[in-house]
Amino acid sequence: MKTPLLTNEVLDKAVGARVFIKPENLQHSGSFKLRGALNRALQLSPQQRQGGIVAWSSGNHGLAISYVAKKLGIKATVLMPQEAPKTKIDGVRKNGATVRLYDKTKEVREEIGAQIASDTGAVIVPPYDDPFVIAGQATLGAEIAEQVRDIGEDLDLALFPCSGGGLVSGAACGIHSLVPRTEVYSVEPAGFDGMALSLAAGAATRAPAPGASICDALLVPIPGQLTFPICRKHLAAGLSVTDEDVRAAILFAYSELKLVVEPGGAVALAALLAGKVKVAGKRVAILLSGGNVDADKFANIISGQN
Repeated sequence: MKTPLLTNEVLDKAVGARVFIKPENLQHSGSFKLRGALNRALQLSPQQRQGGIVAWSSGNHGLAISYVAKKLGIKATVLMPQEAPKTKIDGVRKNGATVRLYDKTKEVREEIGAQIASDTGAVIVPPYDDPFVIAGQATLGAEIAEQVRDIGEDLDLALFPCSGGGLVSGAACGIHSLVPRTEVYSVEPAGFDGMALSLAAGAATRAPAPGASICDALLVPIPGQLTFPICRKHLAAGLSVTDEDVRAAILFAYSELKLVVEPGGAVALAALLAGKVKVAGKRVAILLSGGNVDADKFANIISGQN
């Protein structure tokens, strides 16, 4: 589904820039992940469709896979960590997929997925390190660039949330296919900023990943093998934000934009509001990448509770 491009006078004034907001939290399944999941599923042969799909996800990829599988009449199994948000677990089940919860301290999701695929003939669809998934996310970047051009402007900068890098690598390619000069930045939670560290080092580098973050969707500490070379070519740099920056962004989105955004989906807005990159006088696109957040967690954030 093509999502709209929004502007907001309060945000423009706050950061001194012309900001274009892409609300993929309004997408089918509640996040941008639908694009990559759909493109990957459409590549399956009739025989592969019979075997179904197995995927692993902290939530949004699983929601997208289960939604697409339901629409295409394909069986799907989604491996999810036990601590994944309840709204995401429930949503995957509601779409008709089988949820296999696992303990991250004792089990390896890739090993479980490989065994299921071996036993059932299912095709593994990873969340980011897949060329068809990346290509699906490229539609997002191209769509943003086209929508900005439709109003007679071009982009100077674009900020995208980042975990393993499937989104930002694809979106950067999509934007650069139309506006090569646009500077594209990844945004990650502090401590889980493997892409930022890797871009600075010029080689894949693991982030320290200390403790936890409220951004449950963005906790991959190192870029993917396929995504990093693309990002190294197309990204200007990587940025990181704190949990407090993210909470402020979620509150801003709720109070000023009237949008519900999950923590991982708010990091690009958080980076913008926290001044992580110079944008004064420029035309900037930011992605609100998802809105699948537990009601109690969202209520605590907008009420100022941790």
